[in-house]
Amino acid sequence: MPKPIKPDPNQPSWRKPAGVFMILGLITIWAVVILALSPIIGALAWPLQAIFYAIAGVIWIMPLRPLLRWIELGTFR
Repeated sequence: MPKPIKPDPNQPSWRKPAGVFMILGLITIWAVVILALSPIIGALAWPLQAIFYAIAGVIWIMPLRPLLRWIELGTFR
């Protein structure tokens, strides 16, 4: 059997620019969702607002790990 051809590591991959646009899209969508919830969250007491925004500020990072892995390796697993 012939050996599979490996891509040249010195050549740029299309996954990197595509991944950057996906990350920017993810951040934009997340910001719009949180912004849409701001009237509801704004009615809460400030400690609850702080907790909500702290959690919302961290939770968007969770989908980035598989996306960054795909950018580098070409697989989500």
